[in-house]
Amino acid sequence: MNDHLLSLVLFTPLAGLLVLLFIPSRQKELIKVWANLASFAGFLISLPLVSRFDKGVSGFQFVERANWIPSLGAQYLIGIDGISLLLIMLTTVIGFIAILSSWNAVQDRLKEYYCMFLLLQVGMLGVFMSLDFFLFYVFWELVLVPMYFIIAVWGGPRKLYAAIKFFLYTLAGSVLMLLGILTLYFQYASQFGRYTFEIAELMKLNLPLGLQQWVFWAFFLGFAIKVPMFPFHTWLPDAHVEAPTAGSVILASVLLKMGTYGFIRFSLPLLPKASVDQTIVQILAVLSIIGILYGALVSLMQKDWKKLVAYSSVSHLGFCTLGIFAMNPNGLAGSVLQQINHGISTGMLFLIIGVIYERRHTREIAEYGGLAHVMPKYAVIFAIAMLSSAGLPLLNGFVGEFTILQGAFEANRAWAAFAVTGVIFGAAYLLWLYQRTMLGQVTNGKNLHLPDLSLREIVVFLPLIAWAIWIGVYPKPYFDILEKPVQQIVERVRPGYYQGGAQAATRPGPSRLSRDRQEAVSGVSGQ
Repeated sequence: MNDHLLSLVLFTPLAGLLVLLFIPSRQKELIKVWANLASFAGFLISLPLVSRFDKGVSGFQFVERANWIPSLGAQYLIGIDGISLLLIMLTTVIGFIAILSSWNAVQDRLKEYYCMFLLLQVGMLGVFMSLDFFLFYVFWELVLVPMYFIIAVWGGPRKLYAAIKFFLYTLAGSVLMLLGILTLYFQYASQFGRYTFEIAELMKLNLPLGLQQWVFWAFFLGFAIKVPMFPFHTWLPDAHVEAPTAGSVILASVLLKMGTYGFIRFSLPLLPKASVDQTIVQILAVLSIIGILYGALVSLMQKDWKKLVAYSSVSHLGFCTLGIFAMNPNGLAGSVLQQINHGISTGMLFLIIGVIYERRHTREIAEYGGLAHVMPKYAVIFAIAMLSSAGLPLLNGFVGEFTILQGAFEANRAWAAFAVTGVIFGAAYLLWLYQRTMLGQVTNGKNLHLPDLSLREIVVFLPLIAWAIWIGVYPKPYFDILEKPVQQIVERVRPGYYQGGAQAATRPGPSRLSRDRQEAVSGVSGQ
């Protein structure tokens, strides 16, 4: 049964944007209310995807196909698996929360501001749904435009520099990725006699290792800049610091995941020989580990509250790419879950900074101290966000990091050993930030009469806190959703992985645990 549910989810923000264009600019309250309603509707319409998604089915669900540009072999082809499902839900939740958080933060050019956010939402959802490379590339590039304007028009003092840097970096990566896509496109035509951008068809290609490596590096630059992996990360702190709060939230929570999603959806399945090539895997693992440690150490040095959280993203996303290139079920499932976790916890941290920036208009850590006495509710929510980001057990960050480290340990013990130090540094910079801003005496008189969180501000945080606790306490549904797609990718990259003894390396499900327990009991009784 196909009732165009995915198209409905994809184009709801666009419908909201079209209505918004007809609202006069002077009616600011109406613009705010409509934009919030449109983004909330986008979230509500995405909920049936969860209830109707079948965890036991391999392959893509809710698939929609229509001819688009037949002469090129491009189709409107969308569908989702478990990995896309989680990222789409993250996008609709964070999109709504980001727009809600802008209620008082933005006062000028309101209509254009909300239009850009709704357009950005369409682009991000399209990236996670596309099963046609041409369609994927259109959405991938579409995302650049509204994000550029959000930073350049509503950003901080160095907004133009940050916006141009963001645009040029990501565009350079995209153009190289386009060359890789075209290589696959023409190779398919020469092998099968027809042109197509359909990803399932391109998987039938039989390419020599050398060519796969070339295409892999072309894709790598497109995705690594977006993640951003070390050493392509330098656009990120500038973009984060200058972007308005909602822009930072969307950028950290969803936009960066387009890069890691690209690796999982395209690089690994389309280029399996290159993906397991020892040299490539070693290089990517080393870059991930450098990113983890470098991002954490630079965060420790920051004097600007927002820059600290921006560099922490480089560190956290290093875990995600390390999990991907561990090339085993734990690594991949942990990586996807950690992408969701990073979206929740870092989104919360940027919202926390936005709240205090609206009141004091400074992000210097030295300007604060003892805020817990003045804003107790704020201090409690900040503590939860900080501990979630640091990976405290029973909160979301722990589950993802633990699973990634398990996968990294299976692949190479040295990787896991280095990555663990990143967890320690992560706790260090987050706890030290909390101590300097929240604890002790109020050192600055300007902070003595700051208002605590309003009801609207608390409502913005509640869904994220609930989600963080749910994943931390009961992550099983997420692993169930990821099991089939992860299995397919691992089997594609490492054929025969699930046969025989390799089964022991997979994540223990209930059946295996009970089997191990029975063996242990029978061993004891045998003695």
